[in-house]
Amino acid sequence: MKAVICGAGIAGLALAGRLGTHGWDVTVVEQAHGPRAQGYMIDFFGPGYEAMTAMGLRDRLREAANPTSRFHYVDERGRTRVSVEFDSFAKALDGELASIMRPDLERVLRDWAAERAEIRYGTTIERIDADRVVLSDGTTAEADLVVGADGVHSRIRGLVFGPESDYLRFLGMHTAAYVFEDAEVYEQVRGRFVLTESINRQMGFYGLPDGKAAVFAVHRVDRPDLPADPRAELRRAHAGLGDLTERALAKCPPNDEIYYDQVAQIAMPRWTDGRVALLGDAAHAVSLVAGQGASLGVAGAYVLAERLHACGSVPEALADWEDRWRPVAERTRQAARDRAIEWFLPATKARLRLRRWGFRAMRLPGLDRLLLGPLIPKSHRSVTELGA
Repeated sequence: MKAVICGAGIAGLALAGRLGTHGWDVTVVEQAHGPRAQGYMIDFFGPGYEAMTAMGLRDRLREAANPTSRFHYVDERGRTRVSVEFDSFAKALDGELASIMRPDLERVLRDWAAERAEIRYGTTIERIDADRVVLSDGTTAEADLVVGADGVHSRIRGLVFGPESDYLRFLGMHTAAYVFEDAEVYEQVRGRFVLTESINRQMGFYGLPDGKAAVFAVHRVDRPDLPADPRAELRRAHAGLGDLTERALAKCPPNDEIYYDQVAQIAMPRWTDGRVALLGDAAHAVSLVAGQGASLGVAGAYVLAERLHACGSVPEALADWEDRWRPVAERTRQAARDRAIEWFLPATKARLRLRRWGFRAMRLPGLDRLLLGPLIPKSHRSVTELGA
């Protein structure tokens, strides 16, 4: 069986590697000319962690992780307002948690997938025909299965399911991430995750193993339109948040070295059409607010590969996969909209104080699981059960 996957990101690489393990002939095409260097730190846990373990990648994941001991919220004067041991989160998740840069997670999956599939950069799908796809380099490829794992702004979704505007739900925020060099900032944040305690905008900082500092930013906006000059917009939106922020904004790199996008979700009535399927953010982006996009991408890929291996036909497998996986993705997306947004980025001082109280309460025995529970909806079935 032959599969063509559009998108060499986390979900696409996970699917390519797992299908290759099951003996499929897999080609991954990626429009970018190489792996994306930009990205932010993610806390990888939940169904994705279970899927990585099932695929034999748990040790590689942990080796690539960037250990963090504590996270701190600081005010504009640099004073710590709340500080929490990172172990509080790890214990609530039974130790199944890894803090890792998104490009590093992609690298782990890419190195594994490359042993089992062909990965072609600078290429995308131009047209999907009855039994093959036409690629942007003029070649064609046979395909029993076509998967769009090409993110929130999916090209495959547009080709098969209609315009992005039909499915994208803007959440009123823009986000950005980049890496910069500043020895003083690095010394302040290495081994920790430091965030500004602020309303409607926030920057977070962490040190990387190579001595550089990474920054993550998010701020509320009235319109989804992306700015022509992301660096200028970041400097405008985040000015006045303190010395760490000012130093980071001063070292903000050129626009082509900044990851910048809107914060949005994707809500679709169906993810499959014949032998075509959407996977990960292309199908059900939950947004960074939910904190589980990468985890759902890996886990959804694992369950899809297992159903394709078990079922008698591709259309049957795709329908069965969507029936099993949709409730998991929809619970997470809904939890983000209902509960996580104001926790993630408070819009008022009252909400900010409530979050501060919540983090401080996590120091009390038993409250870590209680407080994290509403933000981490769980399936009643494990990922391996869903795939079986």
